[in-house]
Amino acid sequence: MNLTTYSQVKTIAHRGASFTAPENTVAAAKQAWAQNADAVELDIYLTKDSKVVVIHDKSTKRTTGVDLLVAESTSEELRKLDAGSFKGEQYKGEKIPFLEEMIATVPSNKQLIIELKCGVEVLPYLKEVVEKSGKKSSCCFIGFDWNTIAETKKMFPTNPCYWLTGKKDLLMEKLKATAEAGIDGVDLHYKIIDEEVVNAAKQANLKVIAWTVDDIAEAKRLKELGVEGITTNKPAEIKSAL
Repeated sequence: MNLTTYSQVKTIAHRGASFTAPENTVAAAKQAWAQNADAVELDIYLTKDSKVVVIHDKSTKRTTGVDLLVAESTSEELRKLDAGSFKGEQYKGEKIPFLEEMIATVPSNKQLIIELKCGVEVLPYLKEVVEKSGKKSSCCFIGFDWNTIAETKKMFPTNPCYWLTGKKDLLMEKLKATAEAGIDGVDLHYKIIDEEVVNAAKQANLKVIAWTVDDIAEAKRLKELGVEGITTNKPAEIKSAL
């Protein structure tokens, strides 16, 4: 499934349903699907033992209370941590997920948007996980590092790939190169999205996704401008409003 039309805005759950559930966990993904989100966005890093795990920060401190650097820790060390209690006692014991666990939650008509938080070193391992999952067609890739997302598109030529940026000047400067690299679209901070940006993206044949919007009025503004998807911590609320 691709996020395809400008007329129908897709609701993308930011790190899962992260307003109520612990971000980037299986619980957050399942809650987002239960809220009928069209897609779940998550973040990945590569561990010391070359496993692809789902976490936003390079350190585990904010979400687990224990300060480990993901890239310098084994998956076994990381999986011993409690990544749920910070959001509520009912989530105690929630683990930092392997990417394959998150892919396994994806319903047949939904999409998983995978943000690469590290560099190209993750790509061979990411490819192996995605291809083994049996749900490759449900996966979309995003990233802030332009070269990394361009290389991701080469590795996954049939999967949607979007370049992330919150800088309007940089966006305008790189729109042509982004299109020429075969990248499918841009995933932008909502504050830089205006008519000029949307028109320029359309002229380059690039789709536009917005992040991260929890305000209904702002979501409606973006819908009117013609964005393809809206990333939100409150998927049920935004989907209902749109």
